Parts: sequence; C-alpha cells; structure tokens
Amino acid sequence: MGDFMDSRSSFSQAGGLAPQDGLAFSALRALWRDAGLPAAALDNVVLSGQDPVLPSSFAVGTAAQVSIAAAGLAAAELWHLRGQPRQQVAVDMLHAAQECRSYFTINGVMPDQWDKISGAYACGDGGWVRIHAKFAHHRDGALALLGCPTGERATRADVAQALQRWKALEFEQVAADAGLVVAAMRRFDEWDAHPQAAALADQPLVSIERIGDADPRPLPAHADVLARPLQGVRVLDLTRIIAGPIGGRTLAAHGADVMLVNSPHLPNIDNIIETSQGKLSVHADLETADGRIALGNLLRSAQVFVQGYRPGGMEALGFGAQEAARIRPGIVYVSLSAYGARGPWANRRGFDSLVQTATGFNHAEALAAGQAEPKPLPVQILDYASGFLMAFGAQAALLRQATEGGSWQVRVSLARTALWLRSLGRVDDGLNCPMPAVDDLLDTTETGFGTLSAVRHAARLSATPAVWVRPSAPPGTHPTVWPFQGTLAG
Repeated sequence: MGDFMDSRSSFSQAGGLAPQDGLAFSALRALWRDAGLPAAALDNVVLSGQDPVLPSSFAVGTAAQVSIAAAGLAAAELWHLRGQPRQQVAVDMLHAAQECRSYFTINGVMPDQWDKISGAYACGDGGWVRIHAKFAHHRDGALALLGCPTGERATRADVAQALQRWKALEFEQVAADAGLVVAAMRRFDEWDAHPQAAALADQPLVSIERIGDADPRPLPAHADVLARPLQGVRVLDLTRIIAGPIGGRTLAAHGADVMLVNSPHLPNIDNIIETSQGKLSVHADLETADGRIALGNLLRSAQVFVQGYRPGGMEALGFGAQEAARIRPGIVYVSLSAYGARGPWANRRGFDSLVQTATGFNHAEALAAGQAEPKPLPVQILDYASGFLMAFGAQAALLRQATEGGSWQVRVSLARTALWLRSLGRVDDGLNCPMPAVDDLLDTTETGFGTLSAVRHAARLSATPAVWVRPSAPPGTHPTVWPFQGTLAG
C-alpha cells in the first residue's frame, strides 16, 4: 500500500487528482451505473491529470483514462466478490493516453504499422476518401477497382490520379459492395443525418444483455492474497487487429487465462507482437471440421468468448452467441463490430481510421487545425477505448453471471465509441499540446518474437498489480488445450 500511496502523491504533482464531479469521473460513473455495478466501488478510484495530454481538439486522454479505469475497477470488484476487501484503482491520464499509441519496439526496431497506399485522397468532386490497405487483399482490391497497378508496383500517385475520376461517396459505396475497406470523409452534421447514425443513437456504449438461462457459477473465493482478480477464468480470444486484442490483453493483465485463436491461413499485423502479451496463442482453422471441434472443446470449459467477426460471421461457423450459450451455458459472449449490431452498415467492414473518417472526426480535427486535408486523431482511440470497454463489459457480465446466473452477450462498436468520444466535448487549444515522450513508461521483456519494449498497463491496482505473466508468442505456439484444469472448468 505504501508504494501505491507514493504513486498517488506523484500523480497529484504531475497533473492533479480528477474531482469527483469532473468530466472523467462523471463519465466513469455513468459507465458503471449503466452496467448495474455497485456504486460503493467508485469510492476507490483515483483519476489524475486532465486534457490535453496529446495533440488533439478532442478529449482523447479522458476517453483512454475512463475506459481503462472502468476495466480496472471491474477487475477490482471481481476481486472483492471473491472474498477480498475492495482495493484502490489509480489511472493517470497521460499514462492512459500513452498506452493507446501502439508504441513498441521489437529487438530495438519500431515496426512500420502503415502500408504506403493507406491514407486519405482527394476525389474529383472535392470530397475525400480514406483507404485502409494494411492487408494485401484489401490493398490490391482497392487498386484493382481503381485500375491501378497492384502489389509493389502501386504508388500513391497512381491512386491519387485514379480517384480524380470518382466522387467520394460513390467510391465508398462501390468499394463497400466489393467487400473492401474505404470511407468517405463526412462532417459531423452529415454523419448525424446518416441512417447508421440514427441506428447507433439508441444502442448502449456497452450493451450487456442476458441471452439465456444458466445456473450461477460463483467465482471461487481467494484465500491467497497473492491471487489475482481473474485467476482461473478462461477467455477465448477470436479477434484481430487492435480493439479486440486489447480487450483480451486487458483481461490477461488481471489474471485471466486468455487463449488467442488464430487461423493458420489469415495474415496478422505487427501489432500482434504487443497485443498478445499475457496470452496463449493457438491455431484453429474454423473452415474445417477439425478446427471447429477444437474450438468447441475449448468453449466447453471457458467463461468468456470474445470475437470480432462481422455480424453473422460466427453464426455461419456455428459459434454465434446463441450457439455458444447452448454449448456452454453461462458463457459471457463479447462481440466487437465497426458500426454497430443494427442499421444499414451493420455488416460493413471498418477499422478505427475509417470510422474516424466516416463519422466526422477527420473533418472536425482538420477544421480545428485550419487545414483542408483530413486530419486523424493522434492515436487510434476508437480501437483502444473499445478494447478496454470490451474488457469492462466482459467483467461486468461475469459479475452478473456469478450472482444472477444466465448466459450474457456484450456488444461494443467502434462507431458507438466514436459517439461517446464526441459527447466528452472539445479541448481548447488541444492541438498545440506536444506529443509527449514515452520512454519512462516502457517495460522490456523477452518474447517469442524477440525483445519487446512496450508501454506498461496504465491501471494501477493497489492489491493486485496488473501484469502479463505470459510473454507474447507467435500464432500456433501453444496446443489447443487449456494448460490446466482449474476449479472454474466445470
């Protein structure tokens, strides 16, 4: 406790404690209340710092801090449910924002996280589109649609010239019809008039819904004060890119056994090196009977199932929410989507950068900066905040399951997180904030990929510090079996 109180003191010197009626605490309290969690837990939160902490006119620091604090406080409440006194949870805003920067090195080298074709382009009608080309099939599909050379022969100049023949909204629609990932830049008022925005308006930020009957599975009490909040909880992580993997990584930081399930035939991005911290990593081809059998066997003794497939994708493979609840009554099933579970864009592919563009953020940030070209937020905050909110929702549902019973579905979407970020307001003079150094927040570990230096987790729990016990490992490193049979397996 002494170290924790020392850190609280340093928080005060660095940026001051957030008041109980301040923006960050109010946002956290609303999240906590909407999830039906005990108000008494909020007495144990320490929030420090204030926006701006990164160069943005939006409250990206607040969004990072609140989403991380919600997940950390939910872990602490699970610890309390397991027979231990409530503990304090501290989150510094600058640290939280730094965790959202995707900043890491492997063997001293920072991977290049963007393809040369990815980015914003002007169209012939004066509008703008953003192309996401991190995966080769997305890149080459967009290039082929434009009539440009594909593969390594492609250049940004080719794309820019080709898009002069298109209107922004028309190219967005044609690309979507082809299953590609492109977004046209909209103003906030244009997005607000879109049917998908209307569909999102009545969707909760974190939807927690009972989807079936099951007996309660109380979490075994922790007699050992060195145990961790999620010790013995098994999590299947079927996500890729950033948001979903961040959700699983957060659960692992609080002691869950998280198993990342990858297809042996699908590509991954370099971020998997950093987002796989704390996880087991297995291969299972769900297009085959053997892969589906392996996943079904794992599911039968899991408590949480996290997936980021497009709506309907897991149902087609036999592992939708209702199917998972039949296989494993009492499951907490967490789903991530780009644009929400309902509405005309519910099945549309999307990534953080594209959702920022489509929902108005790139235009608003550009306007604040006095430029015409779309301006992205300084971090992929929609991804990161959504990932932390997934971890929060999963734990809130675990608390409900342990006390009420039932099977539960948790839903989070990037576009709904974007609406929440908007609700946090704008930051005066935020774009003049310098990008801070990150060196003093880095931890270095040996992993299956090499020597990893990455930002440590920003949630600081006084009794059960967040830590990734397992180093990140390449896909397929581990067998498709749980490493032990714990008391929660039944």
